[in-house]
Amino acid sequence: MADFQIEHTAEGWQRWREQVAALGPGVAACVETSQGFVVEQLLESGVAVYPISTTSAKAYRQRKVPSGNKTDHVDAWSLADALRVDGHGWKALAKEDPLVAELRLLCRDEVALIEERTALINQLQSALREYYPAALEAFEDWTLPSAWAFLEAFPTPQALASAGKRKWEKFLHTERLARPQTYEKRMEIFAHATGFVSGQALTRAKSRLALARARMLRVLQSQIDSYRAEIEKLFAQHPDHDLFGSLPGAGPKIAPRLLGEIGSDRSRFEDPTALQCLAGTAPVSYQSGKIHKVYLRRHCNKLLRHAVHLWANLSRQSCPWAAVYYEQLRTRGKNHACALRSLGQRWLKILWKMWQTGTRYDAELHARNQLKHGSWVLKIQHA
Repeated sequence: MADFQIEHTAEGWQRWREQVAALGPGVAACVETSQGFVVEQLLESGVAVYPISTTSAKAYRQRKVPSGNKTDHVDAWSLADALRVDGHGWKALAKEDPLVAELRLLCRDEVALIEERTALINQLQSALREYYPAALEAFEDWTLPSAWAFLEAFPTPQALASAGKRKWEKFLHTERLARPQTYEKRMEIFAHATGFVSGQALTRAKSRLALARARMLRVLQSQIDSYRAEIEKLFAQHPDHDLFGSLPGAGPKIAPRLLGEIGSDRSRFEDPTALQCLAGTAPVSYQSGKIHKVYLRRHCNKLLRHAVHLWANLSRQSCPWAAVYYEQLRTRGKNHACALRSLGQRWLKILWKMWQTGTRYDAELHARNQLKHGSWVLKIQHA
């Protein structure tokens, strides 16, 4: 038995390895995370790592210290004792495939960059709302570089008016925006851009801010494109590329996220329910006497849940049974999010079976299975 503390430095982790070597084989560690530098160091030192949720860790600590006292030593003691008593039913972490780990991290960072882009777009639109309402009216999608190019070419309503019709037409043709359904409308908006404008001071100040945001968006978009290229490159190298790529609606963006979060360790999920719980699609039941309630699962992999939500929504466009299933749930009174969560629950069951057998999605095989089991979705679809 040993009781010691290490610093989060190279020397501290060297001391850890020395202590583990002195204790002999069979050392296990319980931590409140399943990834990161600490987990990597623990696995490299030959220790069996058992991850535990923060909620469970808190419950174990309160069982040992009902007073609510909390220190690092108390946390370590309660987790170590929990591992000793209940660890026989836990599953240890396995060393992860480096390709999957890198793919997962890149996908998560790409999502973070996309969220930053959304924040910048909101800030840009807020500035335009104060001094340049015509720009907001002319362009709806501000994720497109053509909208940023418009601001760079005509940063203020006065600059747009002084440029004249010929330059407006040249800009629309250069940016490939001269579509019949929007061309005349935009030209009319440009012609009346100075009809409702702010004062000079506000216009000069906010136009500078809008230009700054537009240029920041260009730089950020170039980095997002770079991430996308690297993600597609890594995804193409993985053996399960065709499996996840065959999922209807997943496409080149959602499929790598699903693969990165689920991984390639087939022993990780014993049944579809384990995967559904991790993704947050499986509900949480509460039953006591005559009371029975069902809640949304909060403790889950939020990034996987988001990916499944997007996948389920996009699958309705390319998969007839998914569209029928969703519409039927909406008819029963379910809201959009609940219907997509239920559809995602169904998709994850299919994905788990594909993942275990290493087979691609086959629409005809799925239809035959639905017919064999008398699926109500197939009956409504045929009707």
